[in-house]
Parts: sequence; C-alpha cells; structure tokens
Amino acid sequence: MHRHLTAPTFVLSSVRTGSTLLRAILGGHSELYAPHETHLGDITVGFESRQVGRSMELFGHTERELRFLLWDALLSDALARSGKKHLVNKSPNDVFIRDQIAECWPDARFIFLIRHPSAILRSWRSARPIYSEERRVADIVRYCEAVEEARNELSGPTVRYEDLTRRPEATIKELCDFLGVAFEEDMLDYGRAGTDTFKPGLGDWVGKIHTGEILPDYSPPRPVPPELKNVCEAWGYPTGHDA
Repeated sequence: MHRHLTAPTFVLSSVRTGSTLLRAILGGHSELYAPHETHLGDITVGFESRQVGRSMELFGHTERELRFLLWDALLSDALARSGKKHLVNKSPNDVFIRDQIAECWPDARFIFLIRHPSAILRSWRSARPIYSEERRVADIVRYCEAVEEARNELSGPTVRYEDLTRRPEATIKELCDFLGVAFEEDMLDYGRAGTDTFKPGLGDWVGKIHTGEILPDYSPPRPVPPELKNVCEAWGYPTGHDA
C-alpha cells in the first residue's frame, strides 16, 4: 500500500530516558521535524457496521490497514506543514507497537535510546510519587525489556543517555550521519527555539528540560533491583553498589 511518508525515524526508549531532550536537539536541525509525542498506538479505526466492513473489504482495506493509512496521513501532513524534509517521531509507548510501525512503514528507521535502568527508576520515582515501588519497578522492567527486545529485532544505532549529556556533540554527529544530514552546531542549543513545546502528557515538561541546556547527570544510580539486573548486563551497565 502506498505511503506518503518516506523513511520516517522512530526513537524507541523507556520513559525517563531523555527522549524529550533528544527530540528537542534533533528537531533543532533545519531538515529534521521532531514533534511532541504523537501516541500513535492510541489512534484507532473501527467499523461501526457490517455494511461498512464489507464496503472497505471490497476496497481491499482492513481496520488495521486503514489505521496505518491514518497514521501515515497524520504524520506526512505534519511534516509537510513543518517545511522540513525528514520526520523523527518519539513516544516511549512506540516500543510496544514497533511491529506495527515496521509493518506500516517498511522503510522506517530506528534509534534506540538507553540509560542506566537504575537511573531510569530513580527518575520514575520522582515523576510518579503516588505509585507503589512495586508498580514503579514493574513499569521500568516492562519498558526496558521491550527496548532490549526491539534492539534484537530491528536495526539501528543505540544511544546512551549518559553519552548524550556528557559528550553531546560527538553523539549527535553520529546520529546525523545515520540520518543522512549534516551536523548543525545550533542543534545543541535547543533552548533557542523556546520551551513552550514541552507539554504535560506529551513528553518531559518539568525540571531540567526547561533550562534549554544539555545538563550532564553525574549523580550515581542506586543499587539495581534484582528485576533490572538482566537488562543492566545486556546494556553494559554495572549492577552493584558502585553503579
């Protein structure tokens, strides 16, 4: 089925991994459009009668395919209105619909963003103080394991949050090479475009992101819960008290 959008890029990550920072930096490029979170997985299409189902069947469309056509129309229209050439989309929940994204856009490209799982959990505690610790751990395990599964299923570069914040220029240059665009130094000054695009429910919107500066996170993560040790090892992060 024809698609209007060519080679869209999707950042696959857990929550609290710096994906809003990454999309703000990439969106500062003159050719890259990186919008707020789109939550594609929550956009659905339904047939409300047997008649319309039969009608769409004669057109060769299932509900799934019509959903994909809607996704493509939405993002291609947003890209056209941006005046830029390439789309970079990020929503942490995209990692759970990665198979559908790959089916919708067979030429889709993927970037995997990871962070020390214990640091992710620490940040999630601040973001979700009313959750029980059991629920917070379960959330991060679910996201991190899905990201690791995606890394094994799909091709694309893996970016560490620690590298993004401590050596941003080298990290972003590598991503620009992957995306086929020239590095632009202004990308690193993401605050020059303002911070009004950081909205509740559409990515990070509080704290450091509003400074407009790339701030390294040097605070050491706490010891890793047993549930996260396998992911730490898979991602090359230490699991002990010296993490």
